[in-house]
Amino acid sequence: MLSTQAVPIAHSPLEDFQALLVGPLFMALAVVFFRQAGLLTGGSAGLAFLAHYLSGWRFGTLFFLVNMPFYIFAIRSLGWLFTLKTFAAVALLSLYSEVMPRFIHLDLLHPAFAAIMGGLLAGVSLLILIRHKASLGGIGVLAIFLQERYGIRAGKFQMGADCTIVLASFFVVDPWHVALSVLGAVALNLVIAVNHKPGRYMGI
Repeated sequence: MLSTQAVPIAHSPLEDFQALLVGPLFMALAVVFFRQAGLLTGGSAGLAFLAHYLSGWRFGTLFFLVNMPFYIFAIRSLGWLFTLKTFAAVALLSLYSEVMPRFIHLDLLHPAFAAIMGGLLAGVSLLILIRHKASLGGIGVLAIFLQERYGIRAGKFQMGADCTIVLASFFVVDPWHVALSVLGAVALNLVIAVNHKPGRYMGI
């Protein structure tokens, strides 16, 4: 009897290439929203935001540097191809986040809208990259590793880690902006938790 189970279809190199271009672009727009509203997010981007607000250094530079230690873990746990894709995505986000403000200027941006919309954009960005075996480094690398090796849901793990990082920002921004940042982190991780479930997405 023939099996009716669907066979995963591998992504082509061209499909991976467009994902590496588009995923970081969506995240860069989320960074514009978060930065203009004075918000933060989770993961290595959240760590970069904390350092950005404290030091005044460029977010893109800090984001690139924060991710450097995680590449060794990525190579050992997820392989060279994943690591190279992740390095490319991190480098592009670092570049996009510094270049994009030259092309977009928002005269009115409600912080609550920035939190929700920024979180949704960030979630879509990470979802694109996860489905093409890449990430934006940092906590995302660990989340993917735990899901693939131990079956721990990436969305749930990432949500816990992100909320912890955002809550650590109480000494940088006021409680209202911390609360909105948590709202953005929840929006981000809901996108991943709802759309990235083992066995549902068949592309590889």
